[in-house]
Amino acid sequence: MVKINASRGISAPLDRVWDIISNTDGEPRYWRGLNAVYNVSKKGNVIEREVAVGLRGLKGRQTVVLYPKKSIELTLSEGPMIGTRIITLIPSSDNEKTTTRVNVSWDVKLSDNIPLLFRGIVRERIAEATEEALDRIARAVQ
Repeated sequence: MVKINASRGISAPLDRVWDIISNTDGEPRYWRGLNAVYNVSKKGNVIEREVAVGLRGLKGRQTVVLYPKKSIELTLSEGPMIGTRIITLIPSSDNEKTTTRVNVSWDVKLSDNIPLLFRGIVRERIAEATEEALDRIARAVQ
């Protein structure tokens, strides 16, 4: 299993951060390696979708559940990774500024199609892509 945790405080109110991360169709702008998103169905706060990921455009299937202004739970059910990515928002403010902490937690199993030799590299790439996504989201809210 690959477990990755990343966190970043963003100088923006919760509503603004939520507007960016809850636009699941726009995720490829923020997440390196997520090439395309094809929504299969949307029912309330649940989105079923197919994705193309990685350099080879491997196909995957995902379920996204939106918990408005709290979290987004992504379940990867088919493809090169199986597991979850959870994004949690924690608002805070003091007298001078409003910030929103964005926590990202991955808990995934890599496909047997990924050779053992490359699994460490894949883990590093996921961690790097997560930090980059947090940077891109922080820039987008400004």
